[in-house]
Amino acid sequence: MSIQSPIPISVAQVRARPKGRGVDARALAEIRALLGDAPRRRDLLIEHLHRIQDRFAHLSAAHLAALAAEMNLPMAHVYEVASFYHHFDIVKEGEAPPPAITVRVCDSIGCELAGAKDLLERLPALLGRDVRVVAAPCVGRCDSAPVAVVGQNPIGRASPAKVGEAVAKGQTTCPVTRCIDYARYRKAGGYLLLAACLGGAHTRESVTKVMEEAGLRGLGGAGFPAGRKWRVVAAMPAPRLMAVNIDEGEPGTFKDRHYLERDPHRFLEGMLIAAWAAGVGEIYIYLRDEYAGCRALLERELARLKADPPCALPPIHLRRGAGASVCGEESAMIESIEGKRGMPRLRPPYVAEVGLFGYPTLEHNLETLYWVRGILEKGAAWFSGQGRNGRKGLRSYSVSGRVKRPGVHLAPAGITVRELIDEYCGGMAEGHRFYAYLPGGASGGILPASMGDIPLDFDTLNPYGCFIGSAGVVILSDRDRAVDAARNLLRFFADESCGQCTPCRVGTVKALALIEQPKWDRELLAELSQTMMEASICGLGQAAPNPVLCVMKYFPQELE
Repeated sequence: MSIQSPIPISVAQVRARPKGRGVDARALAEIRALLGDAPRRRDLLIEHLHRIQDRFAHLSAAHLAALAAEMNLPMAHVYEVASFYHHFDIVKEGEAPPPAITVRVCDSIGCELAGAKDLLERLPALLGRDVRVVAAPCVGRCDSAPVAVVGQNPIGRASPAKVGEAVAKGQTTCPVTRCIDYARYRKAGGYLLLAACLGGAHTRESVTKVMEEAGLRGLGGAGFPAGRKWRVVAAMPAPRLMAVNIDEGEPGTFKDRHYLERDPHRFLEGMLIAAWAAGVGEIYIYLRDEYAGCRALLERELARLKADPPCALPPIHLRRGAGASVCGEESAMIESIEGKRGMPRLRPPYVAEVGLFGYPTLEHNLETLYWVRGILEKGAAWFSGQGRNGRKGLRSYSVSGRVKRPGVHLAPAGITVRELIDEYCGGMAEGHRFYAYLPGGASGGILPASMGDIPLDFDTLNPYGCFIGSAGVVILSDRDRAVDAARNLLRFFADESCGQCTPCRVGTVKALALIEQPKWDRELLAELSQTMMEASICGLGQAAPNPVLCVMKYFPQELE
């Protein structure tokens, strides 16, 4: 048996160009003009996709191919990143682009309670074919539910008439709220503490020790002690980076937006002090795309800070999310900052060891940093001396649902939900009786009103299968059902799963299908929930079963 020689190939058979989509010359020229002199680094991929989306209102196949060529990236990578995020509209070859205006109606728990379903049903006929109406996950404005976002302009307490008026007037840009700006903040003593730290009036050790004594814990949900985190990162080899997480995408949570819209420099000064204390040389701020007004505000105030700095500043970069709640998880956020799909990493190693771009990374949410200046100026005892029921500190509770005064309420840690409703929220909404509550947003579980005297703080809810997380408290009344709330929350988790791990990707969809049945298969749900909690990579899949388990445990009467 002889080995046959290769089949001869003629010159005509050789490809004139590499296999794959060709690059349209016009599209390439448009991309080059759009990017200008911006760097073509891989980590800026999402920023460049936003430029295209903002300019053309969609991502065409030709522009994606041109961007891949311009950035010297595989087309597959550009497409998989663009298709991962909700806010990028990919238009395939031969397809018609979407209408110029998109109206996103939030259908998460707070907005569903306030009538989002009615809006979604009525708006398409009212607005016509030239406007696209789509359901959207939480947009971080639960205190003014229901919310419809016209382009990037959020319409609180939305009605068909209010949305129709905004569309008719072309009001698609989010207004920038008035805040304590740079000049006003400096005039009131802002950044003096930062300058004192860098000037040698305080040491890194003394500042870190105050934070440890105050007992401030991470207020993004995990609750890891802030001072200890500074110490851990500072002990890592340089260079060290910092990643600030303002991607509060979990339904029921909106406190970071509240503080950013009002006093952005208090957060920024706390951020810079934390970076100094941990020996961080460069800072990245990750802001969710739904907060368009906050982004404009932060861009303006950062420019003012950099133009007239109170002292030497490290490089500060503002990065824009693109509609993926999973990026609230710290490692998924880091992946997104690096220009990739927001998929959580396996741990260990932890981000404090191997984080952004492979360097040790200090990760904090906005509210944690917001308290740094106050604690250092007033002392650890000021912060730790506040609290109820044996708890210490202050908490910013994002309260929504059936109360008279929804919003962010600053209250003592350890306050009960009954006290929170009566003392801070003006009581229940007219005609509503307290029935149940979510103590920690979508993933924190559901408890009945009869358990409304449990202190709301880290660890206090764990014995009941719940947790406080980022303190997004949603109040249900006797007009609501915990079963319906669980279905809404599972739809959110199924839609927002990144798809990386099977227990979450398949488990959320399977659990949703099971609880949408009139009669629940409790044994199968319990088994599925256990698998998801034990085997999912990140907190989204691990916590997704909580609403279901709570309904089966605390609301059995609704399943009869």
